[in-house]
Amino acid sequence: MDQLIGSVIETGALALLGLAGALLFRRSFSARWLVAALALNLVYQFLLTRGFGLVPTPFPQADWNWAGKLAAFAGTLGIMALPAFGLRRCGVTLSQGPHWRGALVLLAVLAGLFTWMAVSAADGPDDLETILFQWTMPGFDEEFFYRGTLLLALNEAFRGRMNVLKAPIGYGGLLSTVLFGLTHALSYSDGAVGFDAFTFAITGVPALLLLWLRERTGSLVMPVIGHNIANGMSTLI
Repeated sequence: MDQLIGSVIETGALALLGLAGALLFRRSFSARWLVAALALNLVYQFLLTRGFGLVPTPFPQADWNWAGKLAAFAGTLGIMALPAFGLRRCGVTLSQGPHWRGALVLLAVLAGLFTWMAVSAADGPDDLETILFQWTMPGFDEEFFYRGTLLLALNEAFRGRMNVLKAPIGYGGLLSTVLFGLTHALSYSDGAVGFDAFTFAITGVPALLLLWLRERTGSLVMPVIGHNIANGMSTLI
């Protein structure tokens, strides 16, 4: 029940920010796509939490949520395959567009930064399951959803864009980034809502850079690589 309420609170926050955007960007706003984005988030959270805890995990010995991540990833791929979305429109393409070199520079800088952070806080390699999980699941599952299907829906809900160093960034992209931060920073337990501003910052700022990579290249390749380096580098050192 706590997971369900937490997901409703997150989706409610997205709805409020979406309504605020509707007032600011009336001419480029699509209500049905905002509703679609809200529904997508609830479906995603349902799959990620295995039906908000109603479905037992098929991997009881695992320390990480493999079942939920795999279910959410499969669900996201299914939605991407729908005609209203489309794999390529959601960023599932190896083509990196004409401005990929600038994006590659940022990816290299991020990789160096995360490597330095991992070395600075080195406490020895983690167990094999943790290494495998952190180098795969977060990047694929979260990037395909937040910078894939959800971003497409929110970009359709708010069509206005601003060119930021050759990346078309809009209000929809900012909303997807805020929700990503809230997902990590917001919690609900025993009737109380918790919010960790530090967690929001350290997840939201990198998410903004991953959004830029996604919009600059039109592809999820670099965001997935960057995300998995951020999560996985510290498991090796």
